[in-house]
Amino acid sequence: MATTDTIAAIATPPGRGGVGVIRISGPDALEIGERLCDKKLIARKAIYAEFKDETQATLDSGIALFFAGPKSFTGENVVEIQGHGGPVVQDLLLATIIRLGARQAKPGEFSERAFHNDKLDLAQAEAIADLIDSSTAEAAKGAMRSLQGEFSAKVHALLERLVHLRMYVEAAIDFPDEEIDFLADAKVQSAIEALQTDLRTTLYQAGQGAVLRNGLRLVIAGKPNAGKSSLLNALSGHDAAIVTDIPGTTRDVIRETISIDGLPVHIIDTAGLRESEDQVEQIGVQRAHQAIDEADHVLLVVDAQDVSNNIVAISHASQSTVINKIDLLPDPLSIKNGVDSVYVSAKTGAGIDELKAHIKELAGFSQGGETLYTARRRHITALEQAQAAVDRGLEQLRVYRAGELLADELLQAQNALNSITGEFTADDLLGEIFAGFCIGK
Repeated sequence: MATTDTIAAIATPPGRGGVGVIRISGPDALEIGERLCDKKLIARKAIYAEFKDETQATLDSGIALFFAGPKSFTGENVVEIQGHGGPVVQDLLLATIIRLGARQAKPGEFSERAFHNDKLDLAQAEAIADLIDSSTAEAAKGAMRSLQGEFSAKVHALLERLVHLRMYVEAAIDFPDEEIDFLADAKVQSAIEALQTDLRTTLYQAGQGAVLRNGLRLVIAGKPNAGKSSLLNALSGHDAAIVTDIPGTTRDVIRETISIDGLPVHIIDTAGLRESEDQVEQIGVQRAHQAIDEADHVLLVVDAQDVSNNIVAISHASQSTVINKIDLLPDPLSIKNGVDSVYVSAKTGAGIDELKAHIKELAGFSQGGETLYTARRRHITALEQAQAAVDRGLEQLRVYRAGELLADELLQAQNALNSITGEFTADDLLGEIFAGFCIGK
């Protein structure tokens, strides 16, 4: 991809810091960098310089690095200016760089240029954003594995087999004189069946990766004084919420993210659900219902001392009951967990490990590991489309002996997989993907 303009952006987070980085990429990056530094920049060599504006007034001082294309992140000439991290200083430097001929980069534009210049594929580009947004160590490791190309390698391996199969089938159709009878060739059917199996495996792994990336949005709900905030504290391992014996202590939603064996769980503790004349409490209850509507799963917390009178009717497709305060029962050891209910004591910690295992099961998350990579909903959709096309293709072969329809289904599967890595992706989808990135990425 040949670009005629040069882009620039602050690559470090806003706010005060010891170091602030400005990235410049494009055909004029070297010239702009040398004018800013008033020095000649040498590829892959750190140069100390004073950074000056057009009047030669010194704005800051620090390190300048030049990466000559194509051996750079974007594949273009790239200059990185490392100055002091104050927002005013960084804004002054960026404004000067723009006056010298660059323009402000759009969100994700550096990564988009890297993609168009074949420095990384689309799945790897998305992994950059996922790495930045990771909420657990396992999620960060999974994103790094995607960035290093592990997910892409699996997709490319599937694509290679698909292309080989399709070429064989189409050759038999286009050149009948060659007497290639793939309909009678058991190896073709075996190859498609093996492809089916590997697609299912990859789809399962991608599903696990999507859970690792997105986590589980879990709402704790129930009547006042059921022990919801105590349960939040027990799950998080610290006092995230104020706990008292006074019903209605929690009046607003409290958010906390925890890690259960690498699974990010975004917990939302809510106000007790009841009728109230208190206007502030009414607002809290409204927000609780809104959180329930937006949740992936709801834990309905019930006081074990009076279960029948403490259950609140809520409408949610995925919910389970947590019977809390079992330490107050005369014989808590006789309690058995059910399919949709877990017995715990948030005070003593009894049953909390079982509840965490239950939450993992709800998310469909088996475990982390060195083979797990992050994935997105669009990746799963593409794999599902490829799986469906291969399934239909096998049916065309087995039932209808329709070679041309088999070839067409294999092509549909190929196109679906190509969309994951970006070989064939609509421009509007690319724009949507990169628009979600940081400005300096």
